[in-house]
Amino acid sequence: MKKLASTFVALAAAITAHSAFAQAKPEDAIKYRRAAFTVMAKHFGHLGAMADGKAPFDAQAAAADADVLAVVSDLPFTAFGPGTNKGAIKTEAKPEIWQDPAKFKQAHEDMRAAMPKLIAAARSGSADQIKDAFGPTGKTCKGCHDSFKEKH
Repeated sequence: MKKLASTFVALAAAITAHSAFAQAKPEDAIKYRRAAFTVMAKHFGHLGAMADGKAPFDAQAAAADADVLAVVSDLPFTAFGPGTNKGAIKTEAKPEIWQDPAKFKQAHEDMRAAMPKLIAAARSGSADQIKDAFGPTGKTCKGCHDSFKEKH
């Protein structure tokens, strides 16, 4: 019950954040999406390490990672509004995000289609299901990074 309540609180915060970014300063939006991507990467990376055998499989930890991803995987995309391609903070976002918003939206939709499968696999308690779902989900992330994130 506690877990369910915290998920609802996180979802409410996400909805509030989404509407707030329509009026946020570009710097605030950049900080927000960086933070959301950082949280997402941490939990996605943990599942990837288990899928690749680089970390021991832990069904409880995988389910916890899935719970976080279920909440945060959409959050960064709420902070790519007009004007958030520049500001006092350097961003790794490529101009293509704003030059070809349909392609960026499609990349987001591809991830949104794959992520629930990974989340379900991680909640299943099956290492094999995580391995099967991780690759296709990771491919959507890589595709977006390749097209829309500056390389360093």
